Amino acid sequence: MYKAILFDVDDTLLDFKKGQHHALEKLFADQGVVFTSELKEVYQEKNHQLWSALEAGKISRNDVLGGRFESIFDYLGMKKDGLEMDQLFRQYLNQEAEYLPGAEKVLATLQDKYELYIVTNGVADTQKSRLTKAGMYPYVKDVFISEETGYQKPMTEFFDYVFDRVPHVKPSECLIVGDSLSADIKGGLLYGIDTCWLNPDQKVNTLSQEPTYQIRDISEVLTILDK
Repeated sequence: MYKAILFDVDDTLLDFKKGQHHALEKLFADQGVVFTSELKEVYQEKNHQLWSALEAGKISRNDVLGGRFESIFDYLGMKKDGLEMDQLFRQYLNQEAEYLPGAEKVLATLQDKYELYIVTNGVADTQKSRLTKAGMYPYVKDVFISEETGYQKPMTEFFDYVFDRVPHVKPSECLIVGDSLSADIKGGLLYGIDTCWLNPDQKVNTLSQEPTYQIRDISEVLTILDK
């Protein structure tokens, strides 16, 4: 029986893909650039590379936030300050907080049965703004954001930080739910936490271990916890 559920945010509870797309469209429009599907693909590839390097502890957060925009504007033949572009991007992203279908119902259903916590990699101001706009705080006991912990998932230090502040709950009494194999699922496996991989696109598991559960829709969490 679980005492607590740890939820990732982006593309687990909130539709980050849609929100990011809207924010990028507005940012590039400000710079006189149409955000085409080709440009989106180039951005996503670089962004993924940099976040993966951060999760592996190889680069800093600012390397990610500024580097992705410096790279994409270099691709366009434009010189821009990457961190300045990131700040503009976040002004738009802060307003994007749409739940994935069924996600808010999951939180509302579980909040009186389990302790719910948010565990997210990201920029604190942005995540807090989006969680507030989504009305998520009343559902959860606490929020843990990588920028504030000083570590990011899947690092064990991130989870040390979490459980130091939730001493009455053991890792074995938790379930972590997230869409990222490299951050959420790997982090849970390393720390002895049961894992639930939200995998709507049926991606191949590249880890050496299997997640405890695998689902295609966030609403399936309710079925798992009813067993």
